[in-house]
Amino acid sequence: MRKNEQYSLMYEMAVFVEVVNRGSFTAAAGALGSSTSSVSRSVTKLENQLSTNLLQRTTRKLRLTSSGEQVYTRCKQMIEGAELVLDICDSLKQEIEGDISICVPKAVGSTVIHPLLPEFLQRYPKVNVQMNLDDRALDLIDNGIDLALRITDQPPPGLMGRELFRLDHVICASMEYLQQHGLPEHPKELKDHSCIYLGNNPADSRWRLKKDGQIIDIDVRGRYAANHTQVRLDAVKRGIGIGTLPDFTARPDLEAGNIIQLFPDWEFITNYQGGVWVLYPPTRHLPQRLRVLVDFLKEKLLNPGVS
Repeated sequence: MRKNEQYSLMYEMAVFVEVVNRGSFTAAAGALGSSTSSVSRSVTKLENQLSTNLLQRTTRKLRLTSSGEQVYTRCKQMIEGAELVLDICDSLKQEIEGDISICVPKAVGSTVIHPLLPEFLQRYPKVNVQMNLDDRALDLIDNGIDLALRITDQPPPGLMGRELFRLDHVICASMEYLQQHGLPEHPKELKDHSCIYLGNNPADSRWRLKKDGQIIDIDVRGRYAANHTQVRLDAVKRGIGIGTLPDFTARPDLEAGNIIQLFPDWEFITNYQGGVWVLYPPTRHLPQRLRVLVDFLKEKLLNPGVS
């Protein structure tokens, strides 16, 4: 293939990568602002020029052929190289600019991330941030999300990222409540107290704690449940009962002496616990506007005062 033919196929190669990434011609067309038929013609043109089938087409989904897998790898490297060139150009600018869409769990977003963003926006005046507060694990590509914060032990398949801090839970009560109802000396005594829990499903009223390899389950009861951490914190401070809270939610009031942590030697085990990662689709070269936000969050959160 002559050089002018190579250059003429670069657009078709880029379209092919988008089709594979999106999983369909229709989705790729939407992302490229083109028509499905135009995208299909571009892939067919690339196949004809390369004299090989790149995709197995069925009514339900697309699948790469063995040749398609090799071509996709090389074409993807070409796209990443182009992204790197753009990043280099961005780095030469005096100011970083662009839009960032970031999806964050509600409690983490409102309590941890939101207070940090004014400083970030002041530092990068030409960067705009849209923060979506959502506890669901949304598909980043399908929903046009650049970055997502999730609580996980490691990045899920198809994503990469960096751990920012660890999230744990604490059991707390107000002095007013403890003076009125007594201080439980062992977690098993929680069943005799009024407890404030999440309340999204029946399992939320079963608290699991661990110490020195010993795990115990306690079926707690209470007159109040709420699926928002700030509401549960306020209920604890008002003496309604004993509640579980993310450590970042409870920390200011613990340090101020407004509430007291119970059973500090025990670990409260919950699904809403673990490393908090910032995640993004796999790429060799993270766009600079995203990289500066990731680095900023690391700078602010990877310190003993937060983690």
